[in-house]
Amino acid sequence: MATVTKKELIDRIAERTQAKRVAVKRIVQAFLDEIVHELCLDNRLEFRDFGVFETRTRASRTAQNPKTLQRVDVPTKRTVKFKMGRLMREHLITSDRASAQAKPGL
Repeated sequence: MATVTKKELIDRIAERTQAKRVAVKRIVQAFLDEIVHELCLDNRLEFRDFGVFETRTRASRTAQNPKTLQRVDVPTKRTVKFKMGRLMREHLITSDRASAQAKPGL
C-alpha cells in the first residue's frame, strides 16, 4: 500500500486541470481548512456519493496500562467518523474484485 501526500495530489490535480500549482494548492488547503472548521463546530459534512464526515464523542472510561496494570482514567474526547458513500463503496468493491482476480490462488 502506497502513501499519497497532499503535494502529490496537488500535482496530479494541477496536471489534470492545466491549472497553476499554486492556485490548486490554495484551493485544496482552503477546502481542507473548511472541513476542519465545520467539524470543530460539530457540523456534519455530506458529499453525495463520496461520503459523510461527522464528529462523535467518546465517553470517558477507565482503562488499564498493560505494562503496569495500573488503572488510568481516559477523558471524554471527540473523534471524526467517516462513512463512505455509494460510489466510493462501488469503486472499492470493484477494485477488490479486480485485485482478487489478478492474484490467482487467493
